[in-house]
Amino acid sequence: MEQHSTRPGSMTGTPAGDGQAQGQPALPHTGVTMTGAEIFVRALEAEGVKVVFGHPGGAVIKIYDEIARLKPTFEHVLVRHEQGGTHAAEGYAKATGQVGTVLVTSGPGATNCVTGIADAYMDSVPIVVFTGQVPVPLIGNDAFQETDTIGVTRSITKHSFQVRRVEDMTWMIRAAYHIARTGRPGPVVVDLPKDVLLAETTFQYPSDVQDRIRGYRVHTTPNPAKVERAARMIARARRPLLYVGGGVNGAGAAPELLELAHKARIPVTTTLHGLGAFPEDDPLSLGMLGMHGTWYANQAVQHCDLLIAVGARFDDRVTGKLEAWAPHAKVIHMDIDQACVSKNVWCDCAVLGDVKESLRALLPLVDPKDTQAWLDEIAAWRAECPLAYEHDGRLHAQFVIEQLRAISGGDAVVVSDVGQHQMWTAQFFRYKHPRSHITSGGLGTMGFCLPAAMGAAFGLREQGKDLPVISISGDGGFVMNAQELGVIAKHRLPIKIVVINNQFLGMVRQWQELFHQERYSQTNLADTNPDFVKLAEAFGIEAMRATSPEEAEDVIARAWQITDRPVLLEFRVVPEGMVFPMVPAGAATDDMITARFKE
Repeated sequence: MEQHSTRPGSMTGTPAGDGQAQGQPALPHTGVTMTGAEIFVRALEAEGVKVVFGHPGGAVIKIYDEIARLKPTFEHVLVRHEQGGTHAAEGYAKATGQVGTVLVTSGPGATNCVTGIADAYMDSVPIVVFTGQVPVPLIGNDAFQETDTIGVTRSITKHSFQVRRVEDMTWMIRAAYHIARTGRPGPVVVDLPKDVLLAETTFQYPSDVQDRIRGYRVHTTPNPAKVERAARMIARARRPLLYVGGGVNGAGAAPELLELAHKARIPVTTTLHGLGAFPEDDPLSLGMLGMHGTWYANQAVQHCDLLIAVGARFDDRVTGKLEAWAPHAKVIHMDIDQACVSKNVWCDCAVLGDVKESLRALLPLVDPKDTQAWLDEIAAWRAECPLAYEHDGRLHAQFVIEQLRAISGGDAVVVSDVGQHQMWTAQFFRYKHPRSHITSGGLGTMGFCLPAAMGAAFGLREQGKDLPVISISGDGGFVMNAQELGVIAKHRLPIKIVVINNQFLGMVRQWQELFHQERYSQTNLADTNPDFVKLAEAFGIEAMRATSPEEAEDVIARAWQITDRPVLLEFRVVPEGMVFPMVPAGAATDDMITARFKE
């Protein structure tokens, strides 16, 4: 049984290349009779998988037996919770550009993955999740640890397979990775009944599976006429603006974006997932736009006459009140997913295809432009309302973020959780490299950060990249997947684990202060928070705490001397800190709140 996604247009387009198996010579195990469990292991090797995040259980015990017996070329990482495994696979995929892999058992093993699968779906992250299942004859009989995994995940996967015959296992695994990585990336689930893992057939890993996937065709090359039209629109524009989303990072299109912005002198603003696609130390960078974006980026949106959206989907946290957003602008939308075009904002010119190819096609057609008057106007907005926070001698989260940026020089992979610290990290770290910022955006999953940072660290280690990974969580989200500290400690992953502790669910508290008459309902964490330093030490991780700016500078400097193992840094920041600017939910971008209400 296979299940096609209900997501419109999710199977349109593909980035260049189709994974590790394509074009490989004949595999050494071809033609050998194997059990389904051994075929699974050999198929992952053939696919070029390097790391698997998993947790064993009865339905997949035969796979784990084969992993122990065969000692495969991939590394298996035993996570402490299946949700942590899916987030680790996401972090791995975002940091490396490769597909993340998860292996779990049936029933609760599979359902524990649901949040991570949904998170990957919302943020277009390529992961493949293998779930155990009860034997085929027992499916539908409420057997022990049976769950209709395909049904449960149907609306949050790009595609799903259930392998009911051992003869179908290799092509379905091959297809799963092909679908996850091509077009608009996303999660794929492969459900593995226990009896299929015990059955036998000969091993044959296919080099191509396109003809086996009904209705799935990939298209990367943009329509030349549309590209030419976009070039003409850029030539006519006096106040153009590039609005850049996570699709640019996903497609590896940052070099082409930089060249276009410099050639035509077009200012650039990015979404939360677009951070890093354009260097924020570049004079043309306006930082992030949207609900907690910069004042000047949002003003540029409201006054531009041409909005060039590249790999972005016009989500509500960017646009606010749709009818009042970018009221003077014509819109060019460059994207691989046709379903995103004119879904929220009307598009005057759609350039469909891989955004890297689209930008490459556009570049020769664009001439240098004189946009100095427009840049001067934006500079005035920047001077009028820069990003700022109080400097009152107390420890503020923004100061911590600035110090982390200073000591790293921006040469780090930063993973953030969800909440106030997430927005401060987006605002103040000032990213300069693609794939240097990893977070949960569309689903907004608290507990994402620590396991995602773990996955990113494994990915960078596998690629031989000597970059620090900085995990930045709030005290509320950190405890939701704190169990993965044990995995981080075991593997001596050199992660700087930062806990911004304001003793509140800070973003909810902010909304309660601003919009609910300061009724702080169920947001104070002071009486339930652990001692984070002792918690880290219980897992064998060195930990430090700072309560003042001076202490913060000291512990950050000390932590940066530790390069061969993890270290946890807890920062006790002011509890009443607020994230500004802010566009209230449903309000127009013009209605930004820039400071706390005054009596």
